[in-house]
Amino acid sequence: MSERAPASASFTVGVRAHNLTRMSDTALFGPDNLPYGLFSTPDSPGHRRLGIRYGDDVLDAGAAALAFGSAHADVLQQPSLNPLMAAGRSVWRAVRAESRSWLTEDVHRETAARHLLPLSGVRLHLPFEVADYVDFYASEQHATNVGRIFRPDDEALTPNWKHLPIGYHGRAGTVVVSGTPVVRPQGQRKPPNEPLPLFGPSRRLDIEAEVGFVVGAPSELGAQVGLDGFRDHVFGVTLLNDWSARDLQAWEYVPLGPFLGKSFATSVSPWITPLEALDAARVAPPARDLPLLPYLDDSAEGLAEGGLDLRLTVRLNGHVIAEPPFSTMYWTAAQQLAHLTVNGASLRTGDLYASGTVSGPEPAQFGSLLELTWGGREPLELPDGKRTFLEDGDVVTLTAWCPGPAGTRLGLGEVTGEVRPAVGA
Repeated sequence: MSERAPASASFTVGVRAHNLTRMSDTALFGPDNLPYGLFSTPDSPGHRRLGIRYGDDVLDAGAAALAFGSAHADVLQQPSLNPLMAAGRSVWRAVRAESRSWLTEDVHRETAARHLLPLSGVRLHLPFEVADYVDFYASEQHATNVGRIFRPDDEALTPNWKHLPIGYHGRAGTVVVSGTPVVRPQGQRKPPNEPLPLFGPSRRLDIEAEVGFVVGAPSELGAQVGLDGFRDHVFGVTLLNDWSARDLQAWEYVPLGPFLGKSFATSVSPWITPLEALDAARVAPPARDLPLLPYLDDSAEGLAEGGLDLRLTVRLNGHVIAEPPFSTMYWTAAQQLAHLTVNGASLRTGDLYASGTVSGPEPAQFGSLLELTWGGREPLELPDGKRTFLEDGDVVTLTAWCPGPAGTRLGLGEVTGEVRPAVGA
């Protein structure tokens, strides 16, 4: 979470150096992970600094870079990830190699320890400035479930679904960091038994467990980013909860798509895992049963393992309600980026695009309450009561892990949000 109770950040260099020695390669946030974030300390709340998570500590990346005489100290001393992300893949790889060396090699241990802070003693912030936000609809299981819920007498998938990655443009200004309260949205909704729409707080507030991809290197207007350009432009990965007001969405989305039902809040992790850290989790996507147009065809060697074996867990008030597998996603992040730019739309540093709800084939793998309760008709039985959709005071937490090198596991930073009552309610 980002909102942590202030704790003492004092420590001895000897203790931190000892912790570096004890760091296990199997830790979720060990040396094969090293995600980036933005933090401040209680004694300097207005000074935001780039950090690299290592176990239960945060490395002050800018201070460490100065201490080690890094050629990349300038981009690591900025109050946002954007300058580092804009620097391009060669710099990303160099900085990652440097920081791993600082944290793991004996010769650097004492110096690195001087710039480690306890994670419990810092406040985490939105790690990058969001330029644009796009959300996709890439899970065949999720799209099929939604179709069966709302169109039980028609084909579950729309005719275009297996020909292109469907998406919508969201609102960048309401992307918030984990721990930010989510105020219940208000808007128009039209219950089936009412002749006219009503105005008020959403009664069908939902979650969507997703994975977000953060663009680093920009592209020119009019240019296309092909499948082979994905790793040159995407900096890293984050967990994402695309909060959804299903009743507002149902009334407004015809014919142009989601608007107020989606734009009030999108929560992301305070940690961005570098794309390079996920190489051991690359897998082939599910088999496609329709031919793809050339710009989306990822069957060629070098493109075929475009999926990611990420294992998500969704908790509601601390209770596990779903474990969606990202490896089942029909459309990959590379295909989404290719489709996003095929018309010449440019990329900007800080663009964020999300996978859409992650759902697997089993009921316990559905990534939204809409599916878990089948449109509210089959409430979840939880220790603290039944749920169809979210109630005020509910806390939703997303976590995930994936395979790492040599049998290790890597963690993605969690995303947590508490539902607050509608303003004036």
